[in-house]
Amino acid sequence: MEEFEPDFNPFTDTEGAHGEGTPVEAATGLTIRRNPPGYFLDFHCAPRRQYTITVAGELELGVGDGTVRRFKAPTVLLAEDLTGQGHTTRVVGTETRVTIVVPLAD
Repeated sequence: MEEFEPDFNPFTDTEGAHGEGTPVEAATGLTIRRNPPGYFLDFHCAPRRQYTITVAGELELGVGDGTVRRFKAPTVLLAEDLTGQGHTTRVVGTETRVTIVVPLAD
């Protein structure tokens, strides 16, 4: 799983909204999840390619080589580790982690 750094380009939408945005990606749905402080999920792979958008709380991700990274809200992660050892997930701090998970279409 890696932090997503979007490639922003200028846009103007049909209703007049404008600014910078990313290309539209096809998604299969959306779910909102909550995990309490101290939540831990041992090594696992992502079930599919998906964006995980942390809107509250703090996350710690670990990988097999011992690397551990922390991500505070707001954070957008792109999960693509569909095979292999995967990663660990831990909610750190005292705040419940709230995420929006957006599974991507094939």
